[in-house]
Amino acid sequence: MKSQFNKKTIFVFQTKLMSLKKASLFILIILVIDQVSKIYIKTHFMLGEEVRVFDWFRILFVENDGMAWGAEIPGAYGKILLTSFRIIAIGLISYWLWDSVKKNSPKILIICQSLILAGAIGNIIDSVFYGVIFDSSLGQVATLFAEEPYGQLLKGKVVDMLYFPIYNGILPEWIPIWGGERFVFFEPVFNIADTAISTGFGLLLVFNKKAFPKK
Repeated sequence: MKSQFNKKTIFVFQTKLMSLKKASLFILIILVIDQVSKIYIKTHFMLGEEVRVFDWFRILFVENDGMAWGAEIPGAYGKILLTSFRIIAIGLISYWLWDSVKKNSPKILIICQSLILAGAIGNIIDSVFYGVIFDSSLGQVATLFAEEPYGQLLKGKVVDMLYFPIYNGILPEWIPIWGGERFVFFEPVFNIADTAISTGFGLLLVFNKKAFPKK
């Protein structure tokens, strides 16, 4: 009886370990894609440079100095506070993922957690390190491991490049308030890490009942 219990315990432990390994590999793949794309853009594009792939999809190099949608925390230490908050958030999400694997949570929840964690780490790498390994992209193509970097540790800028102006035109006059004005959809420029985070949260909303089943 004791032998069977030990075998069952070992099997459960190995299953959880494999799930954690798969989640880690998934996170690593997203991180590699994210960082390779960002480093390529930084070392081949000047800030503001654009390549039109289709009318509705363009590669546009911009840098985000703050939070989502370009928001910023004011003050001399705003960037450091934001980066520190992101590091703490990564720690909490990592624990949440580990705890979910430990409790044999639904696979969809672990996938969503992995997506969110990968995206958060991808952007935090920019914030922590890019300021000390790249020089400025303004009016020039940046150099990796530059002798004169553009910033400081914890004060790097997040690289964005994916731009989908699916609609870019003048709104009809009959539309209240905004009628006759130029409107762009989708205007924000983002990156692979942002995509991973948005996808993770989106899947959590769509598959909420499967991710958090009632006991």
